[in-house]
Amino acid sequence: MTTSRENGSTGGGTAAGPRTLAEELRGRPDDALADLLRARPDLLSPVPGDLTQLATRAATRASVVRALDRLDRFALQVAEALAVAPDPCPYGTLAALMNGDRPDDPRVAAELPRAVATLRETALVWGGEDRLRLVRTARELLAPSAGHPSPTGLGPAVAEVTAGMSPGRLQAIIAAAGLPATHDPVTAVAALTSLFEDRERMAALLADAPAESLAVLGKLQWGPPYGTVTATPAPHLRWLLDRGLLLTVTPGNVVLPREAALHLRAGRAHRATEPVAPDLAPLIEHSPQVVDATAAGAAFTALTTVEELLADWETAGPLVLRAGGLSVRDLKRAATRLDTTETAAAFWAELAYAAGLLASDGDVDERYAPTPAYDDWLPLPAERRWLRLATAWLAMTRTPGLTGEKDAKGRTLAALGPDLDRSPAPEVRRRVLTLLAGLPAGASVAEETLLARLRWERPPRPAAPDAPEDTRSRLARWALAEAELLGVTNRGALSAPGRALLDAPDRAAGLLAPLLPEPLDHVLLQADLTAVAPGPLRRPLAQALAVLADIESKGGATVYRFTPESVRRALDAGRTAADLHAFLTAHSRTPVPQPLAYLVDDVARRHGRLRVGAASSYLRCDDEAVLGEILADRRSAPLRLRRLAGTVLAAQVAPDALLEGLRAMGYAPAAESAEGDVVVSRADAHRTPPRTAPAPVPDGPPVPDATLLGAAVRAVRAGDLAATAERKPVAAPAPADGGLPRTTSADTLATVQAAVLTGAAVWIGYVNAEGAASQRVIAPIRVEGGFVTAYDHTADEVRTYPLHRITGVAELADDVV
Repeated sequence: MTTSRENGSTGGGTAAGPRTLAEELRGRPDDALADLLRARPDLLSPVPGDLTQLATRAATRASVVRALDRLDRFALQVAEALAVAPDPCPYGTLAALMNGDRPDDPRVAAELPRAVATLRETALVWGGEDRLRLVRTARELLAPSAGHPSPTGLGPAVAEVTAGMSPGRLQAIIAAAGLPATHDPVTAVAALTSLFEDRERMAALLADAPAESLAVLGKLQWGPPYGTVTATPAPHLRWLLDRGLLLTVTPGNVVLPREAALHLRAGRAHRATEPVAPDLAPLIEHSPQVVDATAAGAAFTALTTVEELLADWETAGPLVLRAGGLSVRDLKRAATRLDTTETAAAFWAELAYAAGLLASDGDVDERYAPTPAYDDWLPLPAERRWLRLATAWLAMTRTPGLTGEKDAKGRTLAALGPDLDRSPAPEVRRRVLTLLAGLPAGASVAEETLLARLRWERPPRPAAPDAPEDTRSRLARWALAEAELLGVTNRGALSAPGRALLDAPDRAAGLLAPLLPEPLDHVLLQADLTAVAPGPLRRPLAQALAVLADIESKGGATVYRFTPESVRRALDAGRTAADLHAFLTAHSRTPVPQPLAYLVDDVARRHGRLRVGAASSYLRCDDEAVLGEILADRRSAPLRLRRLAGTVLAAQVAPDALLEGLRAMGYAPAAESAEGDVVVSRADAHRTPPRTAPAPVPDGPPVPDATLLGAAVRAVRAGDLAATAERKPVAAPAPADGGLPRTTSADTLATVQAAVLTGAAVWIGYVNAEGAASQRVIAPIRVEGGFVTAYDHTADEVRTYPLHRITGVAELADDVV
């Protein structure tokens, strides 16, 4: 459908310019309406019925606040200047507020048209350049009032402050200011305003001011413009009060009027305008090859860290708190296990959760455990496993940096808890990486430089004096730290895989693959009962070695230490001494040291000589002397042992307690089954039921795609046509509801049938099955069986309507459609 409104100029309305925002929107081309809906997607929920509804929705407080929050600093400064400017405001007046009396700043002159165009595109400003108007809601939010100053630091105008002032007081003020008396308060206010706006007369007035009075004005001129005075103000304050340079707001409270402040500021609305974004400079140069290689090492470490955490939690996962999340004790335990900080441990747990590898099992004693997706993730190539984690990080709204802080109710925020989602987090992460991607390969900038750029692009709202840093800056700091841990960046510079992650994730995995270290299948055994892994180990070797030895230190090389307890742990898991010797020989590039061989043989010789069963429990041994030694040992008293036979002792404690007690005494017992076989104490891996990764919490409505935008624009245009099209007069009285046409059933049928014959479009009122009323423009195609089939211009499709639901019909004026 093509209407006569689609190709109107942006001025819209009449030759004098649009009289309302709806008229301006009506004059915009379709692509401009699409740009508006793309910039402010909240206007599409639901799709407005016509342009008047769209304009009304665009002026609501919630929508305007969201639109203002998405402006860059200079566009916001222009909006703030319009809020203190005359309404409507000529473009020249706006430019003067941005520049003041100083020579025009070429950067302001170059960027001001862009800022005004941005405000116009987002429907915050409308009207021609000679009559720029800020939408009323935005003016209310940004303009100063008697209760609060503007973001510019300006106070209310003279006319606003003096609204309730007595005529006598007004006459006294203009007399003290050297102005002639007037006949009414209105002209008195106008005269005082004119004085404050006149540069020469205002300069002459201030030339006679005491130095103390000028000092007071200097403190107030950039805001806040409010102050307090006593019942008997000092002479220098009395001088200002007498001449209206300070006006009383409430008893004891005064304000510097806006016009006087603008004179003191030399006409500038802002202390400093920021027309262009801060440069990302100076650059810190690094070798791209070093950045990529080191980042790849961090990426591999990230994989092993997540594996280590989930491997630990698959056998004894931490309990879920009643309110949700991980307890402080369990978080500390995880940090110790991973040899990292609690903040980093919270990040790894949240990352595994966001990637769908970790969840709560939902049991009565609810615990965290790996999901079945973890088993699918483990066999993947290292670069694909990293890509899974990196893409989950980029999209997640979870913010582990908040762990340990207090919420609004004073409750501590727990890792994996329900209150860690922050919807702007994905957008901030992506913007941080995008800014880094704009730098040369291997280059970085100081963190504060990057944060200054982000604050210009999306200025933070004013915060309370005791509030921490604004949320977006904190999110950006956490994003930079997390990117380093994950290997997306290194030394603050974006790696090649991190650069590709933004637009081509599969390519990122391909770039990472050749950079990852090749896992090793060997270790170096040393005579001090340690083994050194000179690099990452293959998973089967790492898992087996983690059972046989304890990790002593991590880094470029991992050091494992063999102890009697670790060797016994391997024997408890079902390995024999021969198995352990063969394992060490097969995977060591150095000969097996004699002390290590002796350690294995010594522990294996004693392992299993004592057998523990259920009596409550019993202890048996082929060597009666060993049992006699245990009975004689005072440390065995808590076990309450008694001899049943020469080779059997009974105990009054459970088998696991008996095992621990004997091990504490220095023995190496083994548990045995009812059949007399040694029980292999290998913990079973626990998995949750199938779980999906948590969905990110959206930051407002999603940005619509081109298909939705096109359909929405067509629907709004058609609805606007139905609402504003000129109609031929009908015989029926005007509708009581002021909107839907009303005709008799016979007239409705006759008009629709005539439209079928002539191919004309008609305007109908329609009530659907839910009782919702609407008005539509349709082109009837056929009428039969109590239904009319027509092309609906509002929906841009052919539809069928029951005739009994049509409230009335009216013909459209010629050439409307």
